[in-house]
Amino acid sequence: MADERLSPGDLIAEAYERLSPEDQLSLKRFTEAEVSRQPVEPRAATVWHPGRVEHRAVPAEDDVIGPDFDLAAPTVEYGSPEICVYSLPNPQPGRLLNLSWAAFGYGIERLIQQIKNVGRRLDVDACFGINEAGLVMATFLASAQFGRCPIGYLKCSKSRDFIALDPASTYPELPEAPSIVLCDFEVKHADVVGFVTREIRKRYPGAEIYFAVFGAMTKERNLEVAGFDDLTGAGIMRAADFKAVFIAATMSPPGIEPPLELR
Repeated sequence: MADERLSPGDLIAEAYERLSPEDQLSLKRFTEAEVSRQPVEPRAATVWHPGRVEHRAVPAEDDVIGPDFDLAAPTVEYGSPEICVYSLPNPQPGRLLNLSWAAFGYGIERLIQQIKNVGRRLDVDACFGINEAGLVMATFLASAQFGRCPIGYLKCSKSRDFIALDPASTYPELPEAPSIVLCDFEVKHADVVGFVTREIRKRYPGAEIYFAVFGAMTKERNLEVAGFDDLTGAGIMRAADFKAVFIAATMSPPGIEPPLELR
């Protein structure tokens, strides 16, 4: 139609589809080779100083990832208690640390490595996520590590005085005494994970529960803690009686923000 408006991208896509399969493959290889030869431009990152904000260029791989260190965490019988954790230094103290998708993915990879190196193969019946960020974690872990096992969703409604599970929460059908990985984005002061764990055990009697958390808050400013009990939520996690605990990173108050709202 003469009055039909087509974007340049639509015209290119239509022309590409008319090519033979051999020509499409040749064009794709040529394009990929050209892109690989292009220099990688550093991105702008915000650096905070008291009284002013400025920008400097840093490589993407330097995205808020601090040093690695070993931490002894609760683990399975005869398992290896040492997990390799990293810190998430916050350049703007007193403000939430916003994570990019690259930093989020790095943490998921760290959790997977810890699970693989616990000392035995973990076969689980389901992964449960606490709220939206935990659900994303559970989805990745179920797909990458646990053979696309069923996924549950635990939506928490919090107020000053109580925690409740929203009716939107979902619970897959599982065998008796199932093995479950519970995923949460943060562990701070509130006993959210303890409440959720008790609810899971009511619904699935005899369940063995493993806990995977992205960020664990420290009691002191030093993020490279000497022991598990230097974490703010250590008592909460011990009281929940998990079979094993996996932690991607340590963080400082007020915590970290997942990249779910990034555009």
